[in-house]
Amino acid sequence: MRVDQQLALSSKQINESTSLAEQLVNLRLARRVRQSEAAIRAGLSRTTAQRIEKGDPGVAIGALLRYLDAIAPGMTLLQLLNGNDPSIVAMERRSRPQRVRVLNTSEMKALDF
Repeated sequence: MRVDQQLALSSKQINESTSLAEQLVNLRLARRVRQSEAAIRAGLSRTTAQRIEKGDPGVAIGALLRYLDAIAPGMTLLQLLNGNDPSIVAMERRSRPQRVRVLNTSEMKALDF
């Protein structure tokens, strides 16, 4: 008989599961790996990959660790939770808005063609 894991967990635990899933998705996007490709590398079905990325607490920890290894080989779960992966830092830096300054007249003339 299949048990609905969300009924067995507290709201705090469900939030932690969702947060872990969001970190996995961010890592996958930062590493530019498609979900289907990561699932194949991990030996999982695409449905299981979707469940992992939605934060389904019923997914086995082994499947989650294989999925993490498929996205970032050699990365541990602790490293993922620390969030200091260079690809994630670079993605966050690219997504930040940048300030634009007004050009002075000489710069405007140099650009005028």
